[in-house]
Amino acid sequence: MGKKAYEKEGAVAAPRRIAMTPAARRALDAAGRLFYERGIHAVGVDLIAAEAGVTKKTLYDRFGSKEQIVVEYLAERDDRWRSFLAGYLAAAPTPRARVLAVFDASRDWAADRSEKGCAMVNAHAEISDAAHPAYPIITGQKAWMLALFTDLAREIAPDRAERLARTLVLLHEGGLVAHGLHVFPDALDQARDDAERLLAGGTESAGDGR
Repeated sequence: MGKKAYEKEGAVAAPRRIAMTPAARRALDAAGRLFYERGIHAVGVDLIAAEAGVTKKTLYDRFGSKEQIVVEYLAERDDRWRSFLAGYLAAAPTPRARVLAVFDASRDWAADRSEKGCAMVNAHAEISDAAHPAYPIITGQKAWMLALFTDLAREIAPDRAERLARTLVLLHEGGLVAHGLHVFPDALDQARDDAERLLAGGTESAGDGR
């Protein structure tokens, strides 16, 4: 059997990455924290260097530009999210359980790492230029999530997989945004509950997809 859509390589060109020296690692850790807490545009290289305990020269020697620091920040966060989610998917025994596992993973990830909401959504609010080297990482993660839900939906309700996947994405992303904006408590739990009801209401004839 071929790879699932969300597992296929080359769908989005991989960003250029750099090798991490200890100084670069400190700089990226500082940049990631500052970008997430304060916003990408609000954080300059002077502050990153000061927080990391490195010189601006070292920062530019390693990364070349602030744009590349943003690329590394978002690409690394995306890598960590996908690895985190993989454990939840692997532990779920059925396609329906795997759909709900995505919501469980997002809830647990947000509880520990995303008090201000989805880093990709936040980044897109500041980076809307498709020519920016970080832009494909932002949009690529959301395309990957849609592909994941589509593959899972295809195993549950193949005759309406695309529509079901898009609805699940709307629930998932809406939950992330509502969580990040503190619109109401337990937004991701409600999104999961709604996804569970959606699946329960539409899988009577799905057989083993349940």
